[in-house]
Formats: sequence, C-alpha cells, structure tokens
Amino acid sequence: MANLFTRIKNTVLADINEVLDQKEKKNPITLLNQYLRECEAETEKVRKLLERQYQLKEEFTREFNQAQEVASKRKRQAEIATKAGETELYVFAANEQAQYEERASRLKATLDQTVQQLAELERKYEEMKHKLKDMHIRRMELMGRENVTRANNRMNKVLDNHAYSNESYSRFQEIESYLDRLEHQVNSSYYRNTIDARIAQLEKEMKKEETHSIS
Repeated sequence: MANLFTRIKNTVLADINEVLDQKEKKNPITLLNQYLRECEAETEKVRKLLERQYQLKEEFTREFNQAQEVASKRKRQAEIATKAGETELYVFAANEQAQYEERASRLKATLDQTVQQLAELERKYEEMKHKLKDMHIRRMELMGRENVTRANNRMNKVLDNHAYSNESYSRFQEIESYLDRLEHQVNSSYYRNTIDARIAQLEKEMKKEETHSIS
C-alpha cells in the first residue's frame, strides 16, 4: 500500500512538473513573474515578523524596566522597615524584592535573545530585499532581450520570405502593390487634370490671336 501511495505521489509530481515545464517553454516571463510574486510574498511575511519582533522587544524592555524599578523600590522599603524594626513589613518587602529581581533577570535574558533574533531577522530581510531587487532587474533585462528577439523575428518574417512563412511577407507585398496602384491613379489624375487645363489655356490663347488677326 505504501508503494502504491508513493507511485501515485510521484506520478502527480511528474504531471505537475510537466505542466510547469510546458508553461515555462510557452511563456517563461509569465512563470518568472509568478516566482517573483511568491518571493515578494515571502519577503512580506518576513517584514511582518520583523515588525512583531520590534513590538516584542519594546514589550520586554518595558517589562524589564518596570521589574527593575519595583525591585529597587522594594529594596529601599525593606531597608526602611529594618531601621524601623518592622519585621513583617521587612519580610514582605524583601520577598517582593527577590521576586522582582528574579523576574528582571529572566526578562533581561529574554530581551537579549530577542535583540539577537531581531538583528538576524533584519539581516535576512535586507538580504531578501536585495535579492528580490536583483531578480526584478534581471527580469527587466530578460524582458528587454525577449522584446528584441520578438522584434527581430517579426522583421525577419516580413523581410525574409524564404526562411519563414509567406503570410506576413505577402501582406507586406499587398500593401506595396496597393501603394503603387494608388500612386499611379493619383499621378494619372494629376496629369489628366493638368493637360486639360493646359489645352484649355492654349485654346483660349489661340482664340485671342484669331480675334486680333481679324481686327
């Protein structure tokens, strides 16, 4: 049964990897963007942990300072009670002093550990941010190279009909033929209008000359 589950798991993993491979081959930039979003999400998680660690440091610091203050206060009270001969009051103050001193000692150790952990989290967070920034820059570089490759492929399809499909080239030829026909029509119309105007002008000048000759 265990072997069956192992084979099923391996089959599922193989199918997932095949899908990812096909997706990567089809559009590697899209898959890269997905990976970057996952890295950004992990970086955001570390940022939140870092914020929580800052809060814990402040809370431990506040508790430590408070414990130290109360311990010092109880110490002074115990000294006063001793001088006044108040045995019960002295015992109470001394016990309180010992408890708060023990608490302050424990809080100090926890605070030191929290500070060390905070420094480690800060280092890792900065490292993750730098790596994430580097990956974004590399993605832009890859996108730039991909754009150049796509542009060259499209231009090659248009300019080199032997190596690629004739579809784009035929379309290009069709547009050129249309421009040639349009240019011919415009030129013909221009010359036709020009010669009509010129002949009309010549006829007008000839009529003027005939009129002058008769006169």
